[in-house]
Amino acid sequence: MSAKNLQDLLDQTGNTVDLLRNSQLGAYIYPVVPAEFTNFRREVTAWQKTAVLFDQSHHMVNLWVSGPDALKLFTDTGINSTAKFPVDSAKQFVPVSPEGGVIGDGILFRLAEEEFVFVGRAPVANWLMFKGGQGYNLDIRFDDRSPSRPYGKQVNRDVWRFQIQGPRAWEVIEKVNGGSVEQVKFFKMGYMNIAGERIRTLRHGMAGAPGLEIWGSYETYDKVRDAILEAGREFGLEPAGARAYSCNTLESGWIPSPLPAIYTSEELRPYRESLGANSYEAINALAGSFVSDSIEDYYLNPWELGYGGFVKFDHDFVGRSALEAIDPATQRRKVTLAWNAEDVAKLLASPLATDGPRYQFFDLPNANYGSSNFDAVQDADGNTVGLSLFTGYSANERKALSLATVNPDVPLGAEVKVIWGEPNGGSKKTTVEPHEQFAVRAIVSPAPYAAMARDAYQPGWRTAVSV
Repeated sequence: MSAKNLQDLLDQTGNTVDLLRNSQLGAYIYPVVPAEFTNFRREVTAWQKTAVLFDQSHHMVNLWVSGPDALKLFTDTGINSTAKFPVDSAKQFVPVSPEGGVIGDGILFRLAEEEFVFVGRAPVANWLMFKGGQGYNLDIRFDDRSPSRPYGKQVNRDVWRFQIQGPRAWEVIEKVNGGSVEQVKFFKMGYMNIAGERIRTLRHGMAGAPGLEIWGSYETYDKVRDAILEAGREFGLEPAGARAYSCNTLESGWIPSPLPAIYTSEELRPYRESLGANSYEAINALAGSFVSDSIEDYYLNPWELGYGGFVKFDHDFVGRSALEAIDPATQRRKVTLAWNAEDVAKLLASPLATDGPRYQFFDLPNANYGSSNFDAVQDADGNTVGLSLFTGYSANERKALSLATVNPDVPLGAEVKVIWGEPNGGSKKTTVEPHEQFAVRAIVSPAPYAAMARDAYQPGWRTAVSV
């Protein structure tokens, strides 16, 4: 009998790790936005040299929440404090399971006293919809991400969402506005004008330099985008395609897709029964050289992901007691791993070697071959001292990098090995072909890796978490 929901699927398969490691989901796709406008190298370097226009309209969920209990929902589910959360501001919102494992994260905007929107990946939105249906006085509207493969069919969203970033971003912003724009504080909202439209803004810095995230009604997408590109021409503004977009996380230090920690808690059985057998949580592709019999070994707590500073015990929330029992000083911490150039060259050359070893394909610029990636990080003696969680190539740094979480006694500057590829020839994922594993040397480095990001980001927003 076919499974009706996620819990049915887990009961029938009996092994959650095997289920997810052999997912047939295929490659993760940033939908609709073209892969490249010029080439990904040119587009990546633009956010450090001139300015870039990111199009974030399609790959994230919008969850609109309004009503008298809207703030209470986020207070009850987030590790973040809401004691100070004024209208026209935003937070990086992080919920955890009753066991203390991170479910996901995203940006939570407070648009009005009783009106919010969460923007991020599906696991957090699914959790909020489930919890929001349990006695809260509120309304929820779910605007799903665009189809990964629309096959030419029309795509519509509630809003378009852009970012204008880079050292010349503010010049672009003020030109397209037709005058000066107030530089509100980080993660505060304001307004500007574009092509006759009054546009909401969020002061942001995703590429390391001051810029704005902006959004508006999807019907105005074309005229607003065209106006920004025209205004930015003289400042070297580049539109960034989907290939370039995935690179910014390597430089800024954000780990995009932790495995949602929802598969084991008995308290969450009703939640798993509410999720479809084809939900994100059911088909999420687990990838990499780290393999455990227990799915709980893939759960990550806030400190391991660099979110320890967000944990505030000034309110009751799901998972609070589990987090209170954790000693932050003993936890793994987020770092960047700078991969050895000679070893990466061997990986890149292996598809051309007719008689040499065959390694798991290292794609550029995004080398991940699953939705949630877990590669073992080892010391010189072969002991696992961490997990590498997101891998790719930065054209700005001219390096292969990965974002990782490592034991607290592993210092910056240490050489470690990232085990690239899966054991026993690989899993049955569609992104995997039979291969051998390869131990890549890497240097433990700060996160964020890019100096611009380390210097320019607001404290607590991806900064100073790896020292």
